[in-house]
Amino acid sequence: MRTIDHWLTSPWRRSAAAALAGALPVLAFPAPSLWWCAYVALVPWILLARSAPTGRRAVYDGWWGGIGFLVAVHHWLLPSLHVFIFLIAALLGLLWAPWGWLVRRFLGGVPSPGRAAAALLVLPSAWLAVELVRSWQGLGGPWGMLGASQWQVDPALRLASVGGVWLLSFLVVAVNVAVALLLAVRASRVPAVASLAATAVAASAAWVWAPRPETDGRVRIAVVQPGIVAGQDSPDRRFDREEQLTRPLAGRNVDLVVWGESGVGFDLDDRPDLARRLAALSRETGADVLVNVDARRSDRPGIYKSSVLIGPHGRTGDRYDKMRLVPFGEYIPARSLLGWATSVGRAAGEDRHRGAAQTVMNVGHGLRVGPLICFETAFPDMSRHLAGNGADVLLGQSSTSSFQGSWAPEQHASLAALRAAETGRPMVHSTLTGVSAVYGPDGRRLGPWLGTDASTAHVYDVPLAHGVTPYVRYGDWPVHGALLVLAALCVTEGVRALRLRRSGPEPIGPPARTVHGSPARPSR
Repeated sequence: MRTIDHWLTSPWRRSAAAALAGALPVLAFPAPSLWWCAYVALVPWILLARSAPTGRRAVYDGWWGGIGFLVAVHHWLLPSLHVFIFLIAALLGLLWAPWGWLVRRFLGGVPSPGRAAAALLVLPSAWLAVELVRSWQGLGGPWGMLGASQWQVDPALRLASVGGVWLLSFLVVAVNVAVALLLAVRASRVPAVASLAATAVAASAAWVWAPRPETDGRVRIAVVQPGIVAGQDSPDRRFDREEQLTRPLAGRNVDLVVWGESGVGFDLDDRPDLARRLAALSRETGADVLVNVDARRSDRPGIYKSSVLIGPHGRTGDRYDKMRLVPFGEYIPARSLLGWATSVGRAAGEDRHRGAAQTVMNVGHGLRVGPLICFETAFPDMSRHLAGNGADVLLGQSSTSSFQGSWAPEQHASLAALRAAETGRPMVHSTLTGVSAVYGPDGRRLGPWLGTDASTAHVYDVPLAHGVTPYVRYGDWPVHGALLVLAALCVTEGVRALRLRRSGPEPIGPPARTVHGSPARPSR
């Protein structure tokens, strides 16, 4: 231990250790998917910040750990952003700087049982505050939320229906804090064990209490994944491939056919021939076709990404324009200042335009669907609003064609499991190049994943469920609770500081007297 402490006396070595410790949670996400790792992955980072010699050093430990976490979770962006990803991580990593200070404040030295118990509430709340801020789409959105690592754990999916991915993040951090206390502070082992027991009891009670989605019907939804289609004329050849894969669906009693993001590279008003071919596919299959158009609009200026529903007689009028765009991928924030990013990576050469509102579409057969495009599936509030507005099925149209061979496709596909569990609605994740996947209303996977090497169409029997989950009804209540905890902490710390200022430092001993018998002023 002394050797480690001596090695960490160097600020740069300590910063490197913090970055490595912050990167460990990435192992809990796909592709490794070591979900159990999430419950101990923060422990090295917590122990490091706890041992910081000063509060300022703990702030740096939090910052460098945040940098390591963000680079690890988003490492697949390196080919697109190059050095820019490190600049973004350095800026967003600052969000964890106060978290590092709080770790030392509550766990440093030998914390009293009361301080240790408070840490089990304050530190997870502070982590949720960080996830809340970085969930703003202008900062990259909620990709890599810690609770999302539990997408394949059935009890966790049940808890997601109660408090969303936020509740899972809170519980995961609380367990990490308790484990760190067990390892580092002998005097705090009783509150740590009590906390673990209370967390297990509360999670079990929520698991038992949460209403289970009751299925009341089924629909057949076909996912069409063309795979990689590259080259100068790729939009036309991709459409041909999607058409070729869709046509054999005729006679299979399909209720809806879903193409991936940017499956149509032309505005359908400019290419009426494509609109006619899509309507013919709808007539042949007996199902509406939901396509995704990525093109310059003819009826208004600018490029839009839009989910467009095609029926047997052509466009139905149901259209959803993507609202939350990917920073740098689909627009450049403050382009006048940051436009140079296009010269160092595959950043957007032209900003796409945003839609104004979410849309629930009626595809016939009494089926209502709510489309989401690309990384909008990472936002729990968007799927919650669609479910609240009457969507029977959530549909995610994605591409990930720029990130083949990385962990991004699996990470993206896993998010749909959380959105399904949170809302009690099945979710279809349809992509151009994989991974495509479908999940039932409880978040469990239905049928096969279509990997990045697949070029196929697959029909899924999707169970429908109705009713309202606690998360849809009450929203992001874990976040609201966390903010209340932090507000109470700020008030408590403020009152404590005020009392110290008013009382002043207590004298070490009785004041010395001068030769005239009057007390001397204490030296400062």
